[in-house]
Amino acid sequence: MRTINKRLITVIITALVFFVFTDILLFSMLSHASQYAMNKANNHIFTNGILASAGDINDVRGRTVAYSENGDRRYSEDTDTRKALLHLIGDSDGFITGGLQNTFRAELCGYDIVRGVNVDDEIATLRKHLSEDPERDYMASRGEYLNAKLMAAFLDVPFLDAADCVRFDSDGRFLEDETQTLLSDALLQTQRAVMPGFYGADAKGKIHTFSRGGSDVTGALAARAVDARIYENWTDVSGMLFTDPRVVKNPRSIDYVSYQELRELSYMGSSVLHEDAVFPARKAEIPINIRNTNRPQDRGTYIGKSLPVGAVRHAVTGIAGRKGFSAIQIEKAMMNSEIGFGARLLTLLSAYGIPFEHCPSGIDTISVVVDSEMLDKNLESIIRNIEQQLRPDSLTVENGLALIAVVGQGMVKSRGIAAKVLTAVADAGVNLRMLDQGSSELNIILGVKETDYAAAVNGIYNAVADL
Repeated sequence: MRTINKRLITVIITALVFFVFTDILLFSMLSHASQYAMNKANNHIFTNGILASAGDINDVRGRTVAYSENGDRRYSEDTDTRKALLHLIGDSDGFITGGLQNTFRAELCGYDIVRGVNVDDEIATLRKHLSEDPERDYMASRGEYLNAKLMAAFLDVPFLDAADCVRFDSDGRFLEDETQTLLSDALLQTQRAVMPGFYGADAKGKIHTFSRGGSDVTGALAARAVDARIYENWTDVSGMLFTDPRVVKNPRSIDYVSYQELRELSYMGSSVLHEDAVFPARKAEIPINIRNTNRPQDRGTYIGKSLPVGAVRHAVTGIAGRKGFSAIQIEKAMMNSEIGFGARLLTLLSAYGIPFEHCPSGIDTISVVVDSEMLDKNLESIIRNIEQQLRPDSLTVENGLALIAVVGQGMVKSRGIAAKVLTAVADAGVNLRMLDQGSSELNIILGVKETDYAAAVNGIYNAVADL
């Protein structure tokens, strides 16, 4: 892997901006364009901009461009600013783009941030695209693009367009190997650069975007491209929390979490870091540190292959969960002697494009937990095919289930964790609908009724958070 010394790369997403040094990602800001569009769409006045600086302009660590945002972005509802940018589609009278243009001028007036950036030309390009054949991915990416242009001007460093070095195919599938080559080559050409996140382009230049939260992926790709020692993701929370603060009041933060634990927690609903962002860093064995821009003194959460020297491993690392599941429950005498019964059931579901979440079984029983929304689309047909092909003695579907994952690599060496979890659920007055534990003992999965979800999570948290 080629190393790049003393380099600065900046990765910008709609809500945040990252400054990437050779071995870190640093700071954050909200996108002017996205925030304006969101406020306009919600009939609010654009008044919450903050531009603050301190220290020598050559010292990027001492200069912060921040943008205020109400609430906790990682857990707040309806804060998808990219959706708001799409309100610009259909702006035939130029009202929104005109307001956006004035916003840039007003918000940046007096800060000498726009040297080298012709805002009028950029807005004219946006208007031209809107008047011809507006594309959703193109529009959704313009907040990142415009913000990166301004940040490059502010730092007086070159602008590196993600469309030139983050590659997708014509169907919008991300091309990892080609991106790695293009991005590494691009970063070798400059001492410092600013690059927007969240989007890339295919070979013909058509813009494609990552899934929601995908700029975390862009940051990880940049860290991998420069062979970083650590990827610091600066956001608006002090790392990961032990569980969802909407369910448990003031949960403690997580100091350390492994790549594997993060994957489990992210899949089950923990949303501080986009789960796909783990893989580029994990592949290169680059640790990740989630930090809070507003509280830089906080250590945040360290994510890596193993714990740092001197770190204390807790038995349980975190609790995550999701609602919206259903269980297909089947009983059939002598099921255990019928070779391939479970395989045929899962194959039948796969024909409808339905993956299974968990599949606990007994001698004559089997349950398959699946996403309720996916199941409901073809429920009658699925039930009919199960009855015709598997001929069960009993077939029921239970809806309204929630899954809770208790995750921790330390559980394998700690006695009585499962007992504490089950006792906590019982003491909370919750009836357990399902229990599953993998062979690695990395997690314990519990199924409860959605109405019992909050009580169960609070009970488990109180029982294991300090272990």
